[in-house]
Amino acid sequence: MHLAFDLIGELEKALRAAADAAGLEPGSFSPGVRTSDPRHGDFQANGVLAAAKRAGKPPQPIAKAVVAQLSGDILESFEVAVAGPGFINFSAKPAMLLAWLTAHRSSTELAAGASAAHRGETWVVDYSSPNAAKQMHVGHLRSAVIGEAVSRLLAFTGARVVRDNHIGDWGTQYGKLIWACKRHLDEEAVARDPIAEFERLYKVGNTASEADPKVMEEARNELVKLQAGDPENLALWQRINTASLAAFQLIYERLGIHFDETLGESFYNDKVTRVYTELAQGGISSQSDGAQVVFHPEHPRFKTQPMIVRKSDGAANYATTDLATILYRLEHFHADCILYVVDKRQGDHFEQLFLTAGKWFAKTGRKVPKLVHVDFGTVLGEDGKPLKTRTGDNIKLKDLLDEASERAYLLVTEKSPDFPEEERRQIAEIVGTGSVQYADLSQNRASDYLFSWDKMISLDGNTAAYLLYALARIRSIFRRHGLSCGDPAAEAGADVFQTPGEIALARKLVKFSDTLRLATETLCPHFLCLYLYELAGEFSSFYNADKVIVEDPVVRARRLLLCARTLLILETGLELLGLKTLERM
Repeated sequence: MHLAFDLIGELEKALRAAADAAGLEPGSFSPGVRTSDPRHGDFQANGVLAAAKRAGKPPQPIAKAVVAQLSGDILESFEVAVAGPGFINFSAKPAMLLAWLTAHRSSTELAAGASAAHRGETWVVDYSSPNAAKQMHVGHLRSAVIGEAVSRLLAFTGARVVRDNHIGDWGTQYGKLIWACKRHLDEEAVARDPIAEFERLYKVGNTASEADPKVMEEARNELVKLQAGDPENLALWQRINTASLAAFQLIYERLGIHFDETLGESFYNDKVTRVYTELAQGGISSQSDGAQVVFHPEHPRFKTQPMIVRKSDGAANYATTDLATILYRLEHFHADCILYVVDKRQGDHFEQLFLTAGKWFAKTGRKVPKLVHVDFGTVLGEDGKPLKTRTGDNIKLKDLLDEASERAYLLVTEKSPDFPEEERRQIAEIVGTGSVQYADLSQNRASDYLFSWDKMISLDGNTAAYLLYALARIRSIFRRHGLSCGDPAAEAGADVFQTPGEIALARKLVKFSDTLRLATETLCPHFLCLYLYELAGEFSSFYNADKVIVEDPVVRARRLLLCARTLLILETGLELLGLKTLERM
């Protein structure tokens, strides 16, 4: 077997060859190999059941015929059995487990062993996307951390990933904001906290325009001047956006997030005319009450609920900009797939957007990229409602991360009071921020979840603190004995795993690649979180049962190898989720 490649890929290739040799109709058999319940082995193939149903034959004899044709390489590496109605179960032999772990000494080798399904493809991931002139709050958390984790998973498994922060830096809110800036801007407040001041000014402008039609008209005129390129308004707009991006960057650095592009709505301002023209010329759009709209007669809702692509006053909107964005990403980045990591409440918008883009591109002879709304639920407070402050305001993301760091500091100080103050603060920042990220990522993204400080920053349960502590604990084994983690000399002479603890841990480790496949295919990082939590638990069981540093050099070598690979996979997995890791804790 080619151990530097995905084990499931190797099993599926062998099963297809065996199915052909067993006389199954070519193309009728899809192996369907996945990680198995440990009671049934390490991997299970269920594809025989579907093939037997299509052929109108009982599945178990077909499964046995396929197993009889399996090659020697597979039989040398796995115990193979047919179970139930026709499942094919594979149990890795200890020698294969040792060979796989020996072959995967680095994250580079782990990446080579991951699924290559997206290798050579370009994926644009649109995430975070806050509005300029506003502070990021808890509602911005999920898009940012899920988008970063998905981007890392895709890149690790071979895709070319373009991370794009499509910020809201254009539109009607700027007329009100510029109106207020010209009349009420406090330069001292800008010097202290520019985003807080611009956010205050927007509220001033919005309140005034809603109360006075004359102010509303003046605000509209400020927007028209901005869109026409008025130097004074453009300078104010640029000042607001520069301050906004600087404030956003401070949050992104704490969360370990980076973008390849930050192309806001303003970038597409000169690209929307092409959208209007091509939709009209292709007969995709029509006029309704002075607006340019797109109906989708085949859709139960959208045949009467149109997508407005140009308002009756001639202005663009989100739909227009989003269509121009898809075209730019296709032509400039040559995107094969575009992901939108956005709140599930925007589902209707994206459904209409994707339908419209598909018809538009098909009409114009362009490739239609795969378009996916990576939706997610809401962060809830203990009252079951969206998380807010006691006064009903949105919780600022900076304040949330600061509180997480302070709570983690108390935990670190309790566990390691002898550490220097500066080191405890550094550890607390990593643990606190990581706890916020992990609490979000460990939930199924499609679901709402309850925010709980007590559960989040705890050394018990499926938390970042638990995993970071497990990682630091393994590092301490090597540090105490003056050993270098992953040093081939320390692992030289390791023989096949013997004890139940060794074998169980090794079996869990070789399933890392399939976990990556599952998390990447579904765009659901919580599958990786669950695996890492289970791996840490398996390591704890092994460590409690089997002493690592023993006199016998062969036993010591194989147990150090298990420690090193557990550390490697825990660290790689946490980094894929966007978390920073620790030397000690």
